Amino acid sequence: MPEFELVSREEAMMTSSRPARADMIQEYVERIRSLSRDEAMKLTPSEGETVASVRRRLGAAVRSSGKSIRIKRQGSDVYFWEDPPKRRGGRPRKNPSQ
Repeated sequence: MPEFELVSREEAMMTSSRPARADMIQEYVERIRSLSRDEAMKLTPSEGETVASVRRRLGAAVRSSGKSIRIKRQGSDVYFWEDPPKRRGGRPRKNPSQ
């Protein structure tokens, strides 16, 4: 019978990918977590990287960080900042005092 062990989803995602990519994504996650609401970051791909690969890794890091991040691409640069979800619209409450 196999042995079962409960681990976090983030740990499972990091260990199931390639080690070099997991290290890169972990660095992205750390940068995302250090970002405050009034700051933005700019990523410029290094030699041999494409903008698409940088954006793909950033998207994976955002999903594992649990934050709401807005990502924009401008030419060969990728910008991102924290973008909290907006309150959903809809019908107002009948009794707003509660």
